[in-house]
Amino acid sequence: MAATMLNDITQTAQWTRKDLLGLRGLSAEEIRAMLHTAQSFREVSLRPIKKVPALRGKTVVNLFFEPSTRTRISFELAAKRLSADIVNIAASHSSLSKGETLLDTVRNLEALKVDILVIRHAAAGVPHLIASRVQASVINAGDGAHEHPTQALLDLFTIQEKKGRLEGLEISIIGDIAHSRVARSNLWGLTKLGARVTVCGPPTLIPPQMDQLGVRVTYRLEEAIRGADVLMLLRVQHERQEARLVPSLREYRLRYGITPERLAAAKPDLLIMHPGPVNRGVELDSSVADGPFSVILDQVTNGLAVRMAALYLVSGAPKVSEEEA
Repeated sequence: MAATMLNDITQTAQWTRKDLLGLRGLSAEEIRAMLHTAQSFREVSLRPIKKVPALRGKTVVNLFFEPSTRTRISFELAAKRLSADIVNIAASHSSLSKGETLLDTVRNLEALKVDILVIRHAAAGVPHLIASRVQASVINAGDGAHEHPTQALLDLFTIQEKKGRLEGLEISIIGDIAHSRVARSNLWGLTKLGARVTVCGPPTLIPPQMDQLGVRVTYRLEEAIRGADVLMLLRVQHERQEARLVPSLREYRLRYGITPERLAAAKPDLLIMHPGPVNRGVELDSSVADGPFSVILDQVTNGLAVRMAALYLVSGAPKVSEEEA
Protein backbone atom coordinates (compact mmCIF):
# COMPACT_ATOMS: atom_id res chain seq x y z
CA MET A 1 0.00 0.00 0.00
CA ALA A 2 2.79 2.42 0.91
CA ALA A 3 4.68 1.66 -2.28
CA THR A 4 1.57 2.20 -4.42
CA MET A 5 0.95 5.57 -2.80
CA LEU A 6 4.55 6.69 -3.33
CA ASN A 7 4.55 5.56 -6.95
CA ASP A 8 1.37 7.57 -7.56
CA ILE A 9 2.97 10.66 -6.00
CA THR A 10 6.10 10.30 -8.12
CA GLN A 11 4.08 9.97 -11.31
CA THR A 12 1.85 13.00 -10.68
CA ALA A 13 4.06 15.56 -8.91
CA GLN A 14 5.69 18.03 -11.32
CA TRP A 15 8.79 19.03 -9.36
CA THR A 16 12.32 19.36 -10.73
CA ARG A 17 13.96 21.74 -8.24
CA LYS A 18 16.79 20.80 -5.89
CA ASP A 19 15.64 23.31 -3.27
CA LEU A 20 12.57 25.00 -1.78
CA LEU A 21 13.64 28.56 -1.03
CA GLY A 22 10.46 30.60 -1.47
CA LEU A 23 7.14 30.89 -3.28
CA ARG A 24 8.05 33.97 -5.30
CA GLY A 25 10.07 31.91 -7.76
CA LEU A 26 7.59 29.04 -8.05
CA SER A 27 4.96 28.68 -10.74
CA ALA A 28 1.32 28.02 -9.91
CA GLU A 29 1.81 24.47 -11.24
CA GLU A 30 4.72 23.84 -8.87
CA ILE A 31 2.72 25.10 -5.91
CA ARG A 32 -0.17 22.84 -6.87
CA ALA A 33 2.23 19.90 -7.16
CA MET A 34 3.41 20.53 -3.60
CA LEU A 35 -0.18 20.74 -2.31
CA HIS A 36 -1.15 17.58 -4.20
CA THR A 37 1.78 15.69 -2.71
CA ALA A 38 0.90 16.95 0.78
CA GLN A 39 -2.63 15.64 0.32
CA SER A 40 -1.22 12.22 -0.46
CA PHE A 41 0.92 12.25 2.68
CA ARG A 42 -1.77 13.59 5.02
CA GLU A 43 -3.35 10.20 5.59
CA VAL A 44 -0.04 8.76 6.86
CA SER A 45 -0.57 10.51 10.20
CA LEU A 46 -3.96 8.81 10.55
CA ARG A 47 -2.49 5.31 10.44
CA PRO A 48 -1.70 3.15 13.49
CA ILE A 49 1.90 3.01 12.22
CA LYS A 50 2.70 6.55 11.09
CA LYS A 51 5.60 5.86 8.77
CA VAL A 52 6.40 5.25 5.10
CA PRO A 53 9.80 4.31 3.60
CA ALA A 54 9.96 7.23 1.15
CA LEU A 55 13.27 8.67 2.44
CA ARG A 56 14.83 5.56 3.88
CA GLY A 57 18.62 6.01 3.80
CA LYS A 58 18.42 9.81 3.46
CA THR A 59 19.81 12.19 6.13
CA VAL A 60 18.07 15.45 7.01
CA VAL A 61 19.74 18.17 9.11
CA ASN A 62 17.68 20.83 10.89
CA LEU A 63 20.04 23.83 11.15
CA PHE A 64 18.19 26.51 13.12
CA PHE A 65 19.80 29.85 13.96
CA GLU A 66 16.58 31.22 15.45
CA PRO A 67 14.35 29.80 18.20
CA SER A 68 11.53 27.62 16.91
CA THR A 69 9.13 25.07 18.29
CA ARG A 70 6.43 24.37 15.70
CA THR A 71 8.55 24.50 12.56
CA ARG A 72 11.52 22.55 13.92
CA ILE A 73 9.40 19.80 15.49
CA SER A 74 7.22 19.63 12.39
CA PHE A 75 10.24 19.08 10.14
CA GLU A 76 11.69 16.55 12.59
CA LEU A 77 8.46 14.54 12.68
CA ALA A 78 8.07 14.82 8.91
CA ALA A 79 11.55 13.37 8.35
CA LYS A 80 10.94 10.53 10.81
CA ARG A 81 7.60 9.62 9.22
CA LEU A 82 9.37 9.40 5.88
CA SER A 83 11.94 7.05 7.50
CA ALA A 84 14.84 9.50 7.11
CA ASP A 85 17.63 9.94 9.63
CA ILE A 86 17.32 13.35 11.32
CA VAL A 87 19.94 15.51 13.05
CA ASN A 88 18.99 18.71 14.93
CA ILE A 89 21.62 21.43 15.31
CA ALA A 90 21.16 24.65 17.29
CA ALA A 91 23.60 27.45 16.47
CA SER A 92 24.43 27.94 20.17
CA HIS A 93 25.64 24.33 20.36
CA SER A 94 27.62 24.30 17.10
CA SER A 95 31.13 25.35 16.11
CA LEU A 96 29.66 28.70 15.09
CA SER A 97 29.86 29.64 18.76
CA LYS A 98 33.63 29.05 18.48
CA GLY A 99 34.07 31.37 15.53
CA GLU A 100 33.53 29.04 12.58
CA THR A 101 31.84 30.67 9.60
CA LEU A 102 28.39 29.60 8.50
CA LEU A 103 29.63 28.34 5.13
CA ASP A 104 32.39 26.31 6.78
CA THR A 105 29.80 24.73 9.08
CA VAL A 106 27.62 23.83 6.11
CA ARG A 107 30.55 22.48 4.08
CA ASN A 108 31.54 20.25 6.99
CA LEU A 109 27.98 18.93 7.18
CA GLU A 110 27.99 18.24 3.46
CA ALA A 111 31.28 16.39 3.84
CA LEU A 112 29.35 14.00 6.06
CA LYS A 113 27.15 13.26 3.01
CA VAL A 114 23.89 14.68 4.35
CA ASP A 115 21.09 14.94 1.79
CA ILE A 116 18.81 17.80 2.93
CA LEU A 117 19.51 20.93 4.97
CA VAL A 118 16.53 22.65 6.59
CA ILE A 119 17.66 26.16 7.50
CA ARG A 120 16.17 28.96 9.57
CA HIS A 121 18.14 32.19 9.92
CA ALA A 122 17.49 35.76 11.05
CA ALA A 123 19.17 37.21 7.94
CA ALA A 124 17.26 37.28 4.68
CA GLY A 125 18.88 35.32 1.86
CA VAL A 126 20.98 32.90 3.93
CA PRO A 127 19.22 29.73 2.63
CA HIS A 128 19.69 31.01 -0.94
CA LEU A 129 23.41 31.59 -0.35
CA ILE A 130 23.86 28.12 1.12
CA ALA A 131 21.86 26.46 -1.67
CA SER A 132 24.18 28.04 -4.23
CA ARG A 133 27.26 26.57 -2.52
CA VAL A 134 26.22 22.99 -1.73
CA GLN A 135 25.05 19.92 -3.60
CA ALA A 136 22.62 18.95 -0.84
CA SER A 137 19.01 20.11 -1.12
CA VAL A 138 18.07 23.16 0.95
CA ILE A 139 14.66 24.01 2.40
CA ASN A 140 14.07 27.52 3.72
CA ALA A 141 12.41 27.28 7.15
CA GLY A 142 12.25 31.08 7.44
CA ASP A 143 14.85 33.73 6.60
CA GLY A 144 14.56 37.10 8.28
CA ALA A 145 11.61 39.12 7.03
CA HIS A 146 11.94 37.55 3.57
CA GLU A 147 10.02 34.26 3.14
CA HIS A 148 8.68 31.24 5.02
CA PRO A 149 7.54 28.97 2.18
CA THR A 150 6.37 25.91 4.11
CA GLN A 151 4.20 28.05 6.40
CA ALA A 152 2.51 29.61 3.38
CA LEU A 153 2.08 26.20 1.74
CA LEU A 154 0.37 24.80 4.83
CA ASP A 155 -1.86 27.87 4.90
CA LEU A 156 -2.81 27.32 1.26
CA PHE A 157 -3.37 23.63 1.95
CA THR A 158 -5.65 24.40 4.91
CA ILE A 159 -7.74 26.92 2.98
CA GLN A 160 -8.10 24.55 0.05
CA GLU A 161 -9.05 21.71 2.40
CA LYS A 162 -11.75 23.76 4.15
CA LYS A 163 -13.06 25.73 1.18
CA GLY A 164 -12.44 23.31 -1.66
CA ARG A 165 -10.65 25.97 -3.71
CA LEU A 166 -8.41 29.03 -3.58
CA GLU A 167 -9.34 30.78 -6.78
CA GLY A 168 -11.77 33.67 -6.24
CA LEU A 169 -11.63 33.61 -2.43
CA GLU A 170 -11.31 36.85 -0.46
CA ILE A 171 -8.34 36.59 1.93
CA SER A 172 -7.48 39.35 4.42
CA ILE A 173 -4.03 39.36 6.04
CA ILE A 174 -3.99 41.50 9.17
CA GLY A 175 -1.07 42.77 11.22
CA ASP A 176 2.63 43.50 10.77
CA ILE A 177 2.90 43.07 7.01
CA ALA A 178 6.21 44.94 6.78
CA HIS A 179 8.23 42.51 8.89
CA SER A 180 6.37 39.26 8.21
CA ARG A 181 7.99 36.51 6.13
CA VAL A 182 4.72 34.58 6.47
CA ALA A 183 2.82 37.44 4.82
CA ARG A 184 5.30 37.68 1.95
CA SER A 185 5.17 33.99 1.10
CA ASN A 186 1.38 33.95 1.39
CA LEU A 187 1.03 36.98 -0.89
CA TRP A 188 2.97 35.20 -3.62
CA GLY A 189 1.17 31.89 -3.17
CA LEU A 190 -2.37 33.21 -2.82
CA THR A 191 -2.22 35.59 -5.78
CA LYS A 192 -0.62 32.95 -8.04
CA LEU A 193 -3.48 30.58 -7.28
CA GLY A 194 -6.15 33.16 -7.98
CA ALA A 195 -7.21 34.41 -4.54
CA ARG A 196 -7.99 38.09 -3.98
CA VAL A 197 -5.86 39.45 -1.12
CA THR A 198 -6.40 42.42 1.18
CA VAL A 199 -3.73 43.55 3.66
CA CYS A 200 -4.70 45.49 6.76
CA GLY A 201 -2.81 47.00 9.67
CA PRO A 202 -1.38 50.23 11.07
CA PRO A 203 0.18 52.45 8.37
CA THR A 204 3.56 52.05 10.07
CA LEU A 205 3.41 48.27 9.55
CA ILE A 206 2.38 48.20 5.88
CA PRO A 207 5.10 48.83 3.28
CA PRO A 208 4.48 51.59 0.73
CA GLN A 209 3.24 50.69 -2.75
CA MET A 210 1.78 47.37 -1.62
CA ASP A 211 -1.00 47.80 -4.16
CA GLN A 212 1.60 47.26 -6.91
CA LEU A 213 1.78 43.61 -5.81
CA GLY A 214 -1.83 43.11 -6.87
CA VAL A 215 -3.38 43.36 -3.40
CA ARG A 216 -5.84 45.76 -1.81
CA VAL A 217 -4.68 47.89 1.13
CA THR A 218 -6.87 49.12 3.96
CA TYR A 219 -6.11 50.51 7.40
CA ARG A 220 -9.61 49.81 8.72
CA LEU A 221 -10.25 46.41 10.26
CA GLU A 222 -13.96 46.55 9.45
CA GLU A 223 -13.18 46.74 5.74
CA ALA A 224 -10.82 43.76 6.00
CA ILE A 225 -13.48 41.64 7.72
CA ARG A 226 -16.37 42.61 5.46
CA GLY A 227 -16.81 39.97 2.77
CA ALA A 228 -13.69 38.00 3.73
CA ASP A 229 -13.64 34.23 3.40
CA VAL A 230 -10.44 33.97 5.45
CA LEU A 231 -8.82 36.21 8.06
CA MET A 232 -5.11 35.48 8.42
CA LEU A 233 -3.76 37.08 11.59
CA LEU A 234 -0.07 37.83 12.04
CA ARG A 235 1.81 37.81 15.33
CA VAL A 236 2.55 41.20 16.84
CA GLN A 237 6.30 41.02 17.22
CA HIS A 238 7.18 42.34 20.65
CA GLU A 239 10.69 43.18 19.50
CA ARG A 240 9.18 45.83 17.21
CA GLN A 241 7.89 47.74 20.22
CA GLU A 242 11.33 49.25 20.72
CA ALA A 243 10.97 51.00 17.37
CA ARG A 244 7.60 52.50 18.45
CA LEU A 245 5.90 51.38 15.26
CA VAL A 246 2.66 51.03 17.23
CA PRO A 247 1.87 53.10 20.34
CA SER A 248 1.25 50.04 22.55
CA LEU A 249 -0.10 46.51 22.47
CA ARG A 250 -3.27 47.82 24.12
CA GLU A 251 -3.74 50.35 21.31
CA TYR A 252 -3.12 47.66 18.70
CA ARG A 253 -5.76 45.41 20.27
CA LEU A 254 -8.30 48.23 20.37
CA ARG A 255 -7.91 48.94 16.65
CA TYR A 256 -6.93 45.60 15.13
CA GLY A 257 -7.63 42.84 17.63
CA ILE A 258 -10.21 40.26 16.52
CA THR A 259 -13.07 39.97 19.02
CA PRO A 260 -16.46 38.21 18.83
CA GLU A 261 -18.13 41.60 18.50
CA ARG A 262 -16.06 42.47 15.43
CA LEU A 263 -16.97 39.14 13.83
CA ALA A 264 -20.71 39.74 14.16
CA ALA A 265 -20.88 40.96 10.55
CA ALA A 266 -18.49 38.31 9.18
CA LYS A 267 -19.46 35.51 6.83
CA PRO A 268 -20.89 32.50 8.68
CA ASP A 269 -18.25 30.20 7.15
CA LEU A 270 -15.30 32.51 7.83
CA LEU A 271 -11.92 30.90 8.62
CA ILE A 272 -9.60 32.37 11.26
CA MET A 273 -5.92 31.51 10.76
CA HIS A 274 -2.71 32.32 12.63
CA PRO A 275 0.85 31.02 12.09
CA GLY A 276 1.56 31.00 15.84
CA PRO A 277 2.58 31.60 18.46
CA VAL A 278 -0.65 33.46 19.28
CA ASN A 279 -0.58 36.50 21.54
CA ARG A 280 -3.97 35.93 23.13
CA GLY A 281 -5.74 39.16 23.92
CA VAL A 282 -3.68 41.07 21.35
CA GLU A 283 -4.20 39.76 17.80
CA LEU A 284 -7.33 37.89 18.81
CA ASP A 285 -9.34 37.00 21.88
CA SER A 286 -9.14 33.51 23.33
CA SER A 287 -12.82 32.97 22.55
CA VAL A 288 -12.00 33.54 18.87
CA ALA A 289 -8.78 31.49 18.87
CA ASP A 290 -10.68 28.55 20.36
CA GLY A 291 -13.98 29.25 18.63
CA PRO A 292 -15.80 27.71 15.66
CA PHE A 293 -14.14 29.98 13.07
CA SER A 294 -10.62 28.96 14.10
CA VAL A 295 -8.57 26.47 12.07
CA ILE A 296 -5.30 27.23 13.87
CA LEU A 297 -4.75 23.66 15.07
CA ASP A 298 -5.67 22.34 11.62
CA GLN A 299 -2.81 24.45 10.30
CA VAL A 300 -0.42 22.70 12.67
CA THR A 301 -1.68 19.27 11.58
CA ASN A 302 -1.45 20.17 7.90
CA GLY A 303 2.04 21.59 8.38
CA LEU A 304 3.31 18.08 8.98
CA ALA A 305 1.92 16.80 5.66
CA VAL A 306 3.26 19.83 3.78
CA ARG A 307 6.75 19.38 5.22
CA MET A 308 6.69 15.69 4.39
CA ALA A 309 5.85 16.71 0.82
CA ALA A 310 8.65 19.30 0.74
CA LEU A 311 11.27 16.84 2.01
CA TYR A 312 10.09 14.17 -0.40
CA LEU A 313 10.02 16.36 -3.50
CA VAL A 314 13.37 18.11 -3.03
CA SER A 315 15.03 14.78 -2.31
CA GLY A 316 14.25 13.52 -5.80
CA ALA A 317 13.14 10.29 -4.15
CA PRO A 318 12.92 7.33 -6.55
CA LYS A 319 9.92 5.06 -6.83
CA VAL A 320 9.66 2.44 -4.13
CA SER A 321 8.90 -1.17 -5.10
CA GLU A 322 6.44 -3.37 -3.28
CA GLU A 323 9.34 -5.50 -2.01
CA GLU A 324 11.08 -2.48 -0.46
CA ALA A 325 7.87 -1.36 1.26
